[in-house]
Amino acid sequence: MKQVHVAKHAPEAHLVKGFLESQGIDAVVRGEYLTSGWGELPVDVCSVWITDEAQFDRANELLVAFLNGSFARQFGAERWQCPNCGEALEGQFTSCWSCGAARPQKA
Repeated sequence: MKQVHVAKHAPEAHLVKGFLESQGIDAVVRGEYLTSGWGELPVDVCSVWITDEAQFDRANELLVAFLNGSFARQFGAERWQCPNCGEALEGQFTSCWSCGAARPQKA
């Protein structure tokens, strides 16, 4: 296992973990339950680790793009409409925020 991100808090760590997993990289959050004692513990208590060290470079590259917003911007022009409720959605969304329906697969 290798650490790829030090989070400010547990929700940030889980957001990063979920993003990496959506890209096919298995990740875990460590130290999230220690944050209640943050005043007495080192700052890097809550962190995200990947299980396959061979994917570190890819994970790091994806994470930089995710955190600076460039990952989401690359899908901005791919707007789509929900087939279930008709809601107009931006390209970075994989499911409808209104009804939860999955984005249709491209033909």
